[in-house]
Amino acid sequence: MLAIATLLLVLAGAGALAVWLTRALQVFKADSDATLAARNAEVGRQLEGITATMDRRLGELDTKVDRRMEHASKQTNAIHKQLGDVGRATTLLAEHAKELGQLQQVLRPPKARGGFGELLLGNLLRDRLPAEAYSLQYGFKNGERVDAVIRVDRLAPIDAKFPLDNFERLVDAQENSERELHEKAFSRDVKGHVDAIAAKYIRPDEGTYDFAFMYLPSEAIYYELVCGKTGALLSYAHEKRVLPVSPTTLTAYLQVVVLGLKGLQIEQHAHEVMAYCAQLQKDFGRFKEDFDLVGTHLGRAQTKFVDAEKRLDKFETKLDQAADSREVDAADVVAELPRAADAAA
Repeated sequence: MLAIATLLLVLAGAGALAVWLTRALQVFKADSDATLAARNAEVGRQLEGITATMDRRLGELDTKVDRRMEHASKQTNAIHKQLGDVGRATTLLAEHAKELGQLQQVLRPPKARGGFGELLLGNLLRDRLPAEAYSLQYGFKNGERVDAVIRVDRLAPIDAKFPLDNFERLVDAQENSERELHEKAFSRDVKGHVDAIAAKYIRPDEGTYDFAFMYLPSEAIYYELVCGKTGALLSYAHEKRVLPVSPTTLTAYLQVVVLGLKGLQIEQHAHEVMAYCAQLQKDFGRFKEDFDLVGTHLGRAQTKFVDAEKRLDKFETKLDQAADSREVDAADVVAELPRAADAAA
């Protein structure tokens, strides 16, 4: 019986424990559900925030990518355009190179080079000087013609020379011996041109200066003549009173000539002003003489006026005295009339 009672007690305790456990589990489940719901809500809010942030950043990234793609597209188009321009420029340069090659072939004959140099010289003078300050193809009495002269006080002759053949051989020479050979040939050409200019165009008796210019259309040729190993040619030219010039150095000379011409114009205008002032001085002298004469006449007239005024004052005084004397005589006559009447009666 005791065992049965104990068993019943155990069973009753187990039932109570089961009920308590059931209730505890239900409470724990409710608490767990609430906690999970709160956690789920919080996680949902965080996920929404993260999603919104990601969406915003993705939108900004899309905008930046679109802008960069647009910029890259513009740069690509610009590069394609520049490449097209470069291609056209390359084609144009090739055409120019071809034209230069043709021009080089055309300039092979010395006469053609001379004509080309004269053309460049004429264009340079036309750009820098007034038309009356120079002449092209100026002729001397002996029939010689210089390419141009500059008119200042006297004539400054300028002749264009283009010693190209031996200069090109000199530049293209690879061996020293070959170079020395072409240097001698180039020096011989330049000396020949210097001698011809000195003999033909320096004519002080016909109004030229005692020097002349030798115009070299190529700066490279001028540099070789002045600074190269053939630099002794410059001293030779100066001894002959011939001044080699390039387009650059001739432009500097022409600038000085222009300033000189302006100075001459100023001097001429100054002489004209001085002549005008001298004429004004003469006119002023004549006016002063007339003014002095008028002053003299006015002075005499004033003297006569003063004398006449004095005489008029004297005459007025005499008139006053005469009038006073007449009044006295009339009073005496009036006083004597009654007595005369009485005497007559």
